[in-house]
Amino acid sequence: MRDRSRALVVVRHAKSDRTVTGADHDRPLAARGRHEAPLAGEWLREHGAGADLVRCSTATRARQTGELLLPELPGSPRIEYDPRLYGADTAALLEVVHDLAAEDRGALLIAHNPGLEELVELLTGTSIELKTSGIAVLRTSGTWAEAGAGWAELAAHATPRPPERL
Repeated sequence: MRDRSRALVVVRHAKSDRTVTGADHDRPLAARGRHEAPLAGEWLREHGAGADLVRCSTATRARQTGELLLPELPGSPRIEYDPRLYGADTAALLEVVHDLAAEDRGALLIAHNPGLEELVELLTGTSIELKTSGIAVLRTSGTWAEAGAGWAELAAHATPRPPERL
């Protein structure tokens, strides 16, 4: 029997710099975000949450999160920048999941709230808080096209932060 298991990992972008003026889409990461994004990648590596494909919002802060997180992941996942992920609601995020290729067993989405929290709740029935750099790992035996209410289980949830200073 063939293994049909899949993992969907969602990552909220790291902390953005709210002091920068200009369009929201163009807001970069804050110093804290630049420090915490690689920690999210380390957490994913340490917990075996790799991916074949990374789909990332086109927003600057999401792209920068991906650039800092990806070197920590095992293998060489493909990365695609998807404008549908910027400001996406649950329906738009679900459409992105439905569009994932059947051969990809693991996918990672880097995007924004409140859409990501709402997507996790829809797919798992579990409400979580995704702070900046927050991660949710969902596991399922279903196909991407079948994603919907109760489709997956929440396998892990974390907000990697640096150890407290002594």
